[in-house]
Amino acid sequence: MKKLLAPLVFALFSTLTVAEEMPSSAPLFDATLNNLDDKPVALERYKGKPLVVNFWARWCGPCRAEIPELIKFRNAHKGKIEILGIGIEDKAEPAKEFAKAYEMDYPLFVAKEKGIPLMQALGNSKGGLPYTLFIDRNGQVVQKKMGLIKKADLDTAGELLLKK
Repeated sequence: MKKLLAPLVFALFSTLTVAEEMPSSAPLFDATLNNLDDKPVALERYKGKPLVVNFWARWCGPCRAEIPELIKFRNAHKGKIEILGIGIEDKAEPAKEFAKAYEMDYPLFVAKEKGIPLMQALGNSKGGLPYTLFIDRNGQVVQKKMGLIKKADLDTAGELLLKK
């Protein structure tokens, strides 16, 4: 029995500790999305910087709820970590009005028809919102989260992003 117990315990824990594979950030840096002035911006310009990439929509309640935490986090890490907001929106003008009302002071983009395919390429197979990726300065996705981001999530990810 003892001879069987050790391999059984090892097999059990080896399956429990396998980390979920993180998606490649390549689709993000290959994308060109429009800013809130409806001008195209190549996202490769953000390569080499630690990033928090947050997919959101105006109609998404949890998206609205996490905006104040994203703003506080950006202010606390200004110049060290950048937040990018990618709106699953069709038009820039309503997104711009929303951003102004919520005092979103970080770079924002309107994904139009590219939004859901981009999220899926970045590991969000269900297309749910909000969806957030944490990408280090080497372009590696170090964490991802489906659902509402809280201060603790941002603090933990911030440490990971600044470590490398």
